[in-house]
Amino acid sequence: MSERGPSAAPSHEPSRSPSTSPSAPAPGPLTAARRTGLLVTFILGGLTALPPLSMDMYLPALPEVTAALGSPAATVQLTLTSCLAGMALGQLVIGPMSDKWGRRRPLLAGMAVYVLATAICALAPSAELLIGFRLLQGLAGAAAIVIARAVVRDLYDGVEMARFFSTLMLISGTAPIVAPLIGGQVLRFADWRGVFVVLTAVGLALTLVVWRGLGETLPPERRQTGGVGAALRTMRGLLSDRVFAGYTLAGGFAFAVLFSYISASPFVVQEIYGASPQAFSLLFGLNSVGLIVVGQINGKLLVGRVSLDKVLAAGIAVLTTASVALLLMSTGVFGKAGLFPVAAALFVLMSTMGLVLPNTNAQALMRTPHAAGSASALLGTSSFLVGAVASPLVGIAGERTAVPMALVQLSCSLLAAGCFLALCRPWRDREAMAAPADPAGPAAP
Repeated sequence: MSERGPSAAPSHEPSRSPSTSPSAPAPGPLTAARRTGLLVTFILGGLTALPPLSMDMYLPALPEVTAALGSPAATVQLTLTSCLAGMALGQLVIGPMSDKWGRRRPLLAGMAVYVLATAICALAPSAELLIGFRLLQGLAGAAAIVIARAVVRDLYDGVEMARFFSTLMLISGTAPIVAPLIGGQVLRFADWRGVFVVLTAVGLALTLVVWRGLGETLPPERRQTGGVGAALRTMRGLLSDRVFAGYTLAGGFAFAVLFSYISASPFVVQEIYGASPQAFSLLFGLNSVGLIVVGQINGKLLVGRVSLDKVLAAGIAVLTTASVALLLMSTGVFGKAGLFPVAAALFVLMSTMGLVLPNTNAQALMRTPHAAGSASALLGTSSFLVGAVASPLVGIAGERTAVPMALVQLSCSLLAAGCFLALCRPWRDREAMAAPADPAGPAAP
């Protein structure tokens, strides 16, 4: 099979967004069928869903793993931490690799290692080995999410890219909903090792679909050259671009709001407000549906009619407002709040992610046509690392108060707003924001 994949055809020049500089190189020549085909959409959606599947499908099995391996709960929790750390760090390695060697080879190599590591996790005889191979699973699985974003940048530009990111949320956003349900059903017929058997099968199927259905999207003439030093210089150049850094940080802090919600909501909803596990599952599912629906509103109705920065500004404003409401309710400023108003505020907060996350990704990647892999790596790693730092803070005062969760969410919302306003400066830098970032060095101040 050729490197360009199974679907070579006459070229098709992508449409140009008004927000993109004419000097910015267009995505590589691709046919309309390849750009908009359902198969490519589902492949990229499956790749972005793989990390949350790897994390969340395993959650119902944690108590059983603790008993089966005879390890303390704190040790078994490290199997989650190691996988998350692997996903964060792996993106920094795989992103630049995909800029140098193309998207297909690093992606297929990463998926092959993911399948192998996941299969070994199913056979791990001790918690220590399980932690090690979960780290390897995360490192390899990082290829899925970082290259999926880079492929989107190769295929799309301008508002089309923002629309496609919103479409991906329709697929990948369902993963956190269904993953624990699948894991729970697997545990009815098998022990905890069965969860990794299912993940191995999912990874193998996705690898085969990628091999057959996703062609190379980065032509040789647009690839980066050089070794590790060149990759580091590229990342330094991206980070020194003020506007790219602004979108990256704004998206990272918004993602931290999401992480804090995932970490704290089981305790807040069940322990503080007395909801049953079934009620919590229903609320969690409704919030995820809200995120997906708002993401589709963003992609189908807003993008192309309203500027991405206006939508992003509105999303951050609503996110901050919902965080303020949660803080006021958790501190009892207006008296003791019941579950309904708290659940409503959490629903608004989660749904708003459908406006913030796809547009920060699109605006950041729009500036990096020559280094989409490295840019995608920085976007993903910053989100995972900031989220990983924020998550433990929500429980710093124990399980009987929601104040730490609300404080973390408000602080991260304000930091996201500050980065967007101070670094992106959407009202001042129209031309600078339209110009692509130079990965070899800093952009103009």
